[in-house]
Amino acid sequence: MDTQLSNGDEVITPENPGFSVHLTNFDGPFDLLLQLISRHKMDITEVALSAVTDEFIAFIRALEISGEGWRLDQATEFLVIAATLLDLKAAKLLPSGEVEDEEDLALLEARDLLFARLLQYRAFKEIAATFNQRIEAFDKTFARVVSLDPALASLLPEVLIGVGASRFAAIAERVLTPKSAPVVAIEHLHSALVSVSEESKLVVEALRKGRTMSFRSLISDASSTLVVVARFLALLDLYRQGALRFNQVVALGDLQISWTGAETGEIETTDEFDVPVVLEDEKADSKVDGE
Repeated sequence: MDTQLSNGDEVITPENPGFSVHLTNFDGPFDLLLQLISRHKMDITEVALSAVTDEFIAFIRALEISGEGWRLDQATEFLVIAATLLDLKAAKLLPSGEVEDEEDLALLEARDLLFARLLQYRAFKEIAATFNQRIEAFDKTFARVVSLDPALASLLPEVLIGVGASRFAAIAERVLTPKSAPVVAIEHLHSALVSVSEESKLVVEALRKGRTMSFRSLISDASSTLVVVARFLALLDLYRQGALRFNQVVALGDLQISWTGAETGEIETTDEFDVPVVLEDEKADSKVDGE
């Protein structure tokens, strides 16, 4: 088959054609075969893809025997293109009549996508060739290194450095000295502490009077979120002592709380939540101060 296009379309052929195919209806570089298929100058159904694959395997073996070796990216590129051509050939066999169902429409869309992928591959090859030509052209150019024209050099002001060696040493010491980690003070951040034991007494008094109450009603007069948290912790502590019972009919519904403890007398309340937390760093600092 003649490898030139009859209508004068430009054919981009690499200087080193590399892999070539030899078929009954085509003989030439593999890139040219792709161009003919993408420009509808050759029917994909007339290309024996099995023969193309066999020739590529033979091409790789010849490179191994010659000692040049083959590149992984070259083999991967061929596999992608061969798979695209295979799918395109399968989609091409679809009858060209009216689309009867969604499956035929999907095959037509797949064919168009595969053809677009082939065109994209050709565009990448052409751009890569253009970049290669420009790189080779600019490799032959060199920047001209010349001094400033004397007429212009005389216009430059004299550089005066008013810093002596000792000043430079002080600046270098300040710059090179390791800086301590920044510390963010939190003394100005404070919030009123809420006593869980005090809130527990209020909860006991309310439940003894109302017998059964919802959690929503127990916190209706809470002045802040901290009060809500303190009363919830108080409820957990009372539940642990067996002084009350929880009941929730539906998920995420109102939590009903029923008093089951003694009607009178003092209820033991815990103060474990009222003890301030001491961090390990603070413990270490206090230990050092004590020593």
